[in-house]
Amino acid sequence: MSEPSPAERFANARQRQSHPVTAAFAASQRFELDPFQMAGCQALEDGRSVLVAAPTGAGKTIVGEFAIHLAMLEDGDKAFYTTPIKALSNQKFRELQDVYGPENVGLLTGDTNINGNARVVVMTTEVLRNMLYADSAALRGLRFVVMDEVHYLADRFRGAVWEEIIIHLPSRVRLVSLSATVSNAEEFGDWLDTVRGDTEVIVSEVRPVPLEQHVLVRGDLLPLFDDRAGIATAQVNQELMRIRSFKGPTYENNRRASSFRSAEGGRSQGHSDRSGGYGSSGRRPHKGGQRPVRSANVQRIERLDRPDVVQLLQRSTLLPAIFFIFSRVGCDAAVQQVRRSGLRLTDQDERREIRAIVEERTRTLRDEDLAVLGYHEWLDNLERGVASHHAGLLPAFKEVVEELFRLKLVKVVFATETLALGINMPARTVVLEKLEKFNGEARVAITSGEYTQLTGRAGRRGIDVEGHAVVQWTEGMDPQQVAALASRRTYPLNSSFRPTYNMAVNLIDQFGRPRAREILESSFAQFQADRAVVGLARQVREAEESLQGYQQAMTCHQGDFAEYSSIRRELSDLEKLNRKDANASRATRDTRQRQLASLRRRMQRHPCHSCPERESHARWAERYWKLKRATDKTREQIRTRTGTVARVFDRVVEVLRSLDYVRIEDDGATTLTPAGRTMRRIYGERDLLVAESLRLGIWDDLDAPSLAALACSLVYEPRRDESDPGEHGMPRGPFRTALARTQELWQRLDDLEQDHHLPGTLPVSAGLAFAMHGWARGDMLDRVLANADMAAGDFVRWSKQTIDLLDQLSLVADGAVATTARKALDSVRRGIVAYSTV
Repeated sequence: MSEPSPAERFANARQRQSHPVTAAFAASQRFELDPFQMAGCQALEDGRSVLVAAPTGAGKTIVGEFAIHLAMLEDGDKAFYTTPIKALSNQKFRELQDVYGPENVGLLTGDTNINGNARVVVMTTEVLRNMLYADSAALRGLRFVVMDEVHYLADRFRGAVWEEIIIHLPSRVRLVSLSATVSNAEEFGDWLDTVRGDTEVIVSEVRPVPLEQHVLVRGDLLPLFDDRAGIATAQVNQELMRIRSFKGPTYENNRRASSFRSAEGGRSQGHSDRSGGYGSSGRRPHKGGQRPVRSANVQRIERLDRPDVVQLLQRSTLLPAIFFIFSRVGCDAAVQQVRRSGLRLTDQDERREIRAIVEERTRTLRDEDLAVLGYHEWLDNLERGVASHHAGLLPAFKEVVEELFRLKLVKVVFATETLALGINMPARTVVLEKLEKFNGEARVAITSGEYTQLTGRAGRRGIDVEGHAVVQWTEGMDPQQVAALASRRTYPLNSSFRPTYNMAVNLIDQFGRPRAREILESSFAQFQADRAVVGLARQVREAEESLQGYQQAMTCHQGDFAEYSSIRRELSDLEKLNRKDANASRATRDTRQRQLASLRRRMQRHPCHSCPERESHARWAERYWKLKRATDKTREQIRTRTGTVARVFDRVVEVLRSLDYVRIEDDGATTLTPAGRTMRRIYGERDLLVAESLRLGIWDDLDAPSLAALACSLVYEPRRDESDPGEHGMPRGPFRTALARTQELWQRLDDLEQDHHLPGTLPVSAGLAFAMHGWARGDMLDRVLANADMAAGDFVRWSKQTIDLLDQLSLVADGAVATTARKALDSVRRGIVAYSTV
């Protein structure tokens, strides 16, 4: 590394002087901070919020960690670090504990509460949203909130939570938003600046570890781009185009001939030949060179078996690697293929270390459960250095795989795309077997944003000089399309925000209906629909704060000065009108004179007229009325704009009013009824159905297993091909009656929502009820999984969502249902469901 020039040394010294905390923090890191990281830290030190959009693995989180560092410098300051998924929360919790000590770091994920009053708390976004609505005491002293993976805001199921948090956080809190590279970061940043105040937008598309793009054609790793064309043009490797277009004898014969010619050259492993790719022998060709022109291409190019691909990567020193396979079955089958091939990627010491870690992490699981979960075969695969990673895997097993991969003990992971969602598992190489996936309805091509997210795992900072993305050749592949995926950055961030019943009652309770509408006008959804409305809504909010201050300043101990100043203003306006309209008829002038006399008498008789500080109060009153007129005009502008989100809110409120969750008072104010106050603490897709079921007493006669089964039916989303279980597939007794009444209630609510032009919710599904009833009753794991007909990881996921709902019921329900909910929660949270590595 060259010595910095005098000018660079001077600039560095200036930076240290102007941002001493950033400079000291940067000096304490293992790596030299990149310019975008320094810019983010300096903005925070200057007191601004930041949005950092950068590629996966670029080190965005260092900016969030600096915010925590700033909070820890001041006594009493706190920082929250939010993540979209519990696995990320658990991972960040452990990392921050290592830095600040267990006593200073807490974890809140709904089903886990560890040291929740700590100065640094890691939590899922839903937990923070609920704290804001409850005005939790834990918010006192909060200085920074880090929102990791903030691009989840686009998620159609959970994205609204991000916007709720951003809108409702106290204005004193600085926000650190960390996002993957999105194509409209500036637009999102403009919205943040509008609703949160001064926000620095920092965008970086530079990967800290360069990414080499390859296409695997049989046994050759060919570069996707021709380096000779230069970075600016990014021309597709012409050899790939010839492979696609030429016809004739087999490609395999030409490949063997080419390999033979390369071997004749006597190059040793690791040296380069002229193709620019990695050959099946493991030799690395020179970049930019040209392979001898082949006279023919294959009519059908056979794909390498997975064990052969793994061995090719191993010979080319391209492990560890993640293979993205868009199918759980495909991931598990790939591991079995490697297992059957007899391939081992670990030595004896590594196998011994793997076994020790696995046994330690799983020691609390019962032997009979481990047998059901295929533990011994799974362990054997890990000792070979291979594993699968998908949502069907038991969370405990997934965490072990992640840890072993980070420790470079597991060399190859076959994963679904869920692994790309923020988990810290960088690899040297990422392999994409196909460039299409099943979206639940049809096979569709992956987007450039998805391609960027997946391949972003390649390249470990501080370990690799470069990362490698490998796409396997498939019949009909167009290299130009692959190149377009690899070179475009078209991942727009679009809002999925919509008002819910729970959101509506919380907003009305805290702010009243008019203000609630204005708050919703501040959403990113409305910003994208009509950017001007958000600015106007902020003006109104700021004006309301000033109006409150003016009201306090003009308060008079002798009476209502607002009323008195209103009389003065009416009198002044009428006097001006009388002077201007000198040509009015005699009758009109007489009427005005009577009105003026009446107003003067009212003014002189008012208690405030004799106040010695009257004129001082009046000056504040004049400011009040002037600002109020301007604010009313702005409100009218907002009303006449698009107002799409607020109109949906009005429909939601009308449904709530028709069901007596809110009422309209004589003065026009909207207030909550007792049922509405209960609704404030019910979160989820079926908030209204849950609230109505409790109010109508539909679940009063259920025992704990039956209530667990019914709660599961409210959160469970069946597979598309899953049929109704029918009478024989459901628990007997009161459950069936309660389920039937709940389904009838859902139908009535759905009709009501349709009448109010609202989308409604999916029907209640009892597909997992029988298995959940058995689990809550104490059935063995093997029987429950057989009845559920699903993987252990899926069952655990639905069980934890069931627990979340039961926990809400235990807090909001009356009498027996609350007690039963607590018993049901405890009966579900056992065995593999209760297991946690935190």
